[in-house]
Amino acid sequence: MKLRINPLASDIIICIYVVATLYLRFKWQSQTIVTPILSIVVGLSFVAIIWALIKLKVLNPNWFGLFNSKKA
Repeated sequence: MKLRINPLASDIIICIYVVATLYLRFKWQSQTIVTPILSIVVGLSFVAIIWALIKLKVLNPNWFGLFNSKKA
């Protein structure tokens, strides 16, 4: 049995994750001297984590219902 989170909870988790990681990055960069390359690497690693969870079908984003496909 795989762990699957429903679409609304996935959307909320992704939003919280994005806001938290942006906050941490801005706080960390303002306190230390960070090169642009290091900033990009940290940002890409945060994106890779969320991308992997979506590809493994742990998170199932629905984008809050904005992109519902029409059913024939």
